[in-house]
Amino acid sequence: MKVVIIEDEALASERLKKMILAYDKNIDVVAQLESVEESIDWFQNNTHPELIFLDIHLEDDLSFAIFEKVNISSSIIFTTAFDEYAIKAFKLRSIDYLLKPIVQEELNAALKKYKEISGEQHTGEDFRKLYDLIVKKGESYRGRFSVKVGQKIKNFSIDDIAYFKSDSGFTTAYLYDGRSFCLDQSLDALSKDVDPVNFFRINRQMLVSLEAIKEVHIYSKSRLKLNIEPKPDNDVLVSIDKTASFKKWLEGKDI
Repeated sequence: MKVVIIEDEALASERLKKMILAYDKNIDVVAQLESVEESIDWFQNNTHPELIFLDIHLEDDLSFAIFEKVNISSSIIFTTAFDEYAIKAFKLRSIDYLLKPIVQEELNAALKKYKEISGEQHTGEDFRKLYDLIVKKGESYRGRFSVKVGQKIKNFSIDDIAYFKSDSGFTTAYLYDGRSFCLDQSLDALSKDVDPVNFFRINRQMLVSLEAIKEVHIYSKSRLKLNIEPKPDNDVLVSIDKTASFKKWLEGKDI
């Protein structure tokens, strides 16, 4: 069986590939694509696989835009970090999905289901209705996160998070209660997923909640230093190029 993964997070894509091969080492992952544009080009120039693992939110658009340019005959398993409204939609339309972070047991079940119903195809109308549902919902931001810790799944609300920090290619969510969890998403992706009213990207390493900021100090003529809780190991500085927009954000002004 040939499979294509469409996922804009490189770490998540590699992790998914390993999990697919753990289920069946004979599965051939023929391509790992990162964007709508790259996917359209690939499908226009290559034989379509039997199965696609498709992230909904790609770096350049919703993945549904692919179907507007290419008539894809492959079966699809969506991978999503969306909330329950989308999951209900998937169930209603009989389109399979995997909720991020993906768990091996759920992946195995999805692949088993695919093998049982392989040959059935979802119509373009199915995808159009799901696309319309997501677009009409308007601007939607992450309300909660799920992470795998050992053999358990931990859930926590966006309101529990003081800040996100990127270090050596890994992104960690730091909670007000002192806990921290490693996430699959990059800081760039998270910046788009969280409500900009409540979170601000102060520098390349940190995305900070307004509630976590306790004091703002003038560090130099063009830089600011933040006291946030829980307190990180290092000083928290606002980048020079972010200072002006950060001040507007603190005042609740449009950036």
